[in-house]
Amino acid sequence: MTPPTAIAFPGMGPTKFADVAKFALINPFARELYAVADEVLGYDLFAALRDSAADYAEADQVAFLVHSLALARWAEHEHGFTPLLVTGASFGGKAAAVHSGALSAADGIRLTAQLVRLETEYFATRHADVVTLSFARTPPDELAAALAELDDWHELSCEVDVDLAMVSLKRDRVEWLSDRLRAAGGLPLYVMDPPLHVSLFTDLRDRIEAELLPALEFRDPAVPVVADQDGSPRTTADGVRTMLLDGVVRAVRWPAVVRSLKGSGIERLCVAGPDALFGRVPGTTDNFTVLAATPRLATRPRRRPALV
Repeated sequence: MTPPTAIAFPGMGPTKFADVAKFALINPFARELYAVADEVLGYDLFAALRDSAADYAEADQVAFLVHSLALARWAEHEHGFTPLLVTGASFGGKAAAVHSGALSAADGIRLTAQLVRLETEYFATRHADVVTLSFARTPPDELAAALAELDDWHELSCEVDVDLAMVSLKRDRVEWLSDRLRAAGGLPLYVMDPPLHVSLFTDLRDRIEAELLPALEFRDPAVPVVADQDGSPRTTADGVRTMLLDGVVRAVRWPAVVRSLKGSGIERLCVAGPDALFGRVPGTTDNFTVLAATPRLATRPRRRPALV
């Protein structure tokens, strides 16, 4: 009997072209979505990804979406399950919206590309002094103490696990906070610039709503979407639409997603996409059997039965 399963789409991280090229070329689900992307974008996505010199360029972000969606379809086919719920952390929310049926693949690709262009324009002139610092091995009490000493604006942008989070703050305070966290045994990881999930960006949220979303067709999802901001299930077109907009200004709360999935009876979580974080933290692995769907696994040769 198939255990109750949900699909989770991870947040985006840097991905090497060599790690995804074979999957993009030979996986039938990926090839189908690449064809959709080429038509929507008006250029060859594979070639653009191959030639990209930046981790978060337009081609890289669209390709990450395409790979995640293709891997979800591959996992369903390979392992023979239908998800009861779908969720996505940060960037993964767009993939969740598409895979749930709330958006078409073409609209999801279109939105991803347009968001890159709009955000590039926005951050060229706005909030240049704000970045997002991620860190691990920092228990909540140690983080609270450090932030209480931080004599400047800051806010939590992402709660991943009990000791892993991301805080947005002024650029000139990153060194201080990094040193303070190290002194408490924490491990600063990397700085994201532009920053993510910050309440200051209400004007960016408004622009996305006014300039990008009217051209997209949102539908009620065929599979409920669990919002990464609070773990609430979204079962209507407007609910998914609002979730995507709120991702601009509200923090990701992965433990709330885990509680929601667990409370809904989910036993297995398929993490679809290149992931080094959300499917690996103890909060996830302690609560679910994790079924990874990665480009490497999807291109691994099938074992032939032994000859007798």
